[in-house]
Amino acid sequence: MMGDFSALLGTINAFLWHNYVLYAIIGTGVLFTFWSGFSQYRALTHGPNVVRGVYDDPDDPGAINHFQALSAALSATVGLGNIGGVALAIALGGPGAVFWMWVAGFFGMAIKLTEVTLSMLYRNTADPENPHGGPMWVASKGLERRGLAGLGKAIGVFFCAMLLVSTATGGNMFQAWNVGELTEEYFSVPSWITGIVLAVLVGAVIIGGIKRIGKVTATLVPLMVFLYLVAGSYVLFANAGDIPGMFALMVKSAFMPTEAAGAFIGGTAASAFLFGLKRAVFSNEAGQGSSPIAHAAAKTDEPVREGIVAGLEPFIDTIVVCTFTALIILSTGIWNRAPDVAFETLPRVEQTTDGWQFAQTPLPGDNWVIGDKTTLVVEAHLNEDTSLTRHRIEGVVTASETGYATTWNNFSGPTQPTIVGDGLYRSYVGATLTAKAFDSVAPGLGKWLVTIAAWMFAISTMISWSYYGEQALVFLAGEKAVFGYRIVYCLLIIVATLGLVRTAADLDNVIGVGTGVMMFANLPICWIFGYQAMRAYREYIGRLKSGRMGPDHPPPHLDDLLSGRDVQNK
Repeated sequence: MMGDFSALLGTINAFLWHNYVLYAIIGTGVLFTFWSGFSQYRALTHGPNVVRGVYDDPDDPGAINHFQALSAALSATVGLGNIGGVALAIALGGPGAVFWMWVAGFFGMAIKLTEVTLSMLYRNTADPENPHGGPMWVASKGLERRGLAGLGKAIGVFFCAMLLVSTATGGNMFQAWNVGELTEEYFSVPSWITGIVLAVLVGAVIIGGIKRIGKVTATLVPLMVFLYLVAGSYVLFANAGDIPGMFALMVKSAFMPTEAAGAFIGGTAASAFLFGLKRAVFSNEAGQGSSPIAHAAAKTDEPVREGIVAGLEPFIDTIVVCTFTALIILSTGIWNRAPDVAFETLPRVEQTTDGWQFAQTPLPGDNWVIGDKTTLVVEAHLNEDTSLTRHRIEGVVTASETGYATTWNNFSGPTQPTIVGDGLYRSYVGATLTAKAFDSVAPGLGKWLVTIAAWMFAISTMISWSYYGEQALVFLAGEKAVFGYRIVYCLLIIVATLGLVRTAADLDNVIGVGTGVMMFANLPICWIFGYQAMRAYREYIGRLKSGRMGPDHPPPHLDDLLSGRDVQNK
């Protein structure tokens, strides 16, 4: 029964995240890029001044300053996707995928500016100290003004329902499950203990509302990005001579096929394009309508100003942090390494009713753990993912009479698979591949870095997504439902680590449906009301260029900026 339900969700996901949907997202970014006259320039030049606090005014409506709003939104996007998602894009699409991540990040800046500006234009400031905003308010209030109040309310309710699904799964349980599994594997700490610790830490923050969330994320986000960049710089310094060549490889591979080598099964320009776009969209969340909810809490009376700040998100998330990860993976050569274990004799293959089956393969040495994953590279029929003929066959380490062996999964296809190379590989997927890249330069660094990053990224993500779900509930049921929601949210963290969630696939399909439907609701809102954001943007930039608007005061002390004291009334 559960298998049928999962299959249904998989079918819905295939529709929601079809390649044409990715094209629509990028097309939206291209539209608003040209419509705004390349607003990315203003995000990169004017945005840092706004974030630095020179425009902050305690008398403006809102709860947190621009820096805290940016940190809260970034804490939901900068996470394990920047570590594991980039590795996955390179493993499937090759180095060229990184170039297309840059492209998606660049155009995503214009989408973020537009959706956040709209959220600021339509936010509810009935309580100036506790504003509410997001696509649900844009749809409800915007369509009401056009005489379509019922439709606007229905879209808002639908968006909020899917937002709550995404909050409970991707923003909460998936994060807790990942950290619990990782900590148990590396340090033998039972997953449920991790769940309790996470629930206490997250609960202590979210119980204080958006002001406390803003203060915590304003400290946590810069710290976690700084630590990651410092550790990464050590790896890049060790491979400094290879970095120019890596940039050239990314650009070249974006337009030409990348030949298979070692663990990499090859990739065409088309596969680089698709996997690059997909990972960037998932990473920076441009067009999904989530981050406008955090930005709506910003203390400002200039809607466009916060939109410009939001334009920095995809730049930091995708163009800076993701590129850093890509350079680490590429410069260390972990992505196309030679076989980890050489064959003494090639395993035989035979055809069964379930497909092609390779014989169990003995593994040398004793540095194996039962349940570890291995990979075999074979030549066979056309691979739909890469448009080339190489495939991976996954295996699992089991006990054998002589020690350890790999039992291989069945391989389906009309052509008998032929093993490529003279050995097999340890299966490094996602964040594990990035960790091994760190380990290749400093053994043990990857284990500690990924574990620490997983904890910090997961906590920051859960904190921000708790606020997103809270705002959805406020729209649906009002402020009275918030306290109970926070309790349930923290309990779900523990539930996710009790062993009820078996694999990532148990949550992945639900996450995909929730975020996919959010995007389907949010993008049309951007298309319908986008002209209002563009009109407000041009008016704002006109005042900025003419000198009618300038910094109101010198930048506040960094301590005041991080804590939000610069926007507190004296």
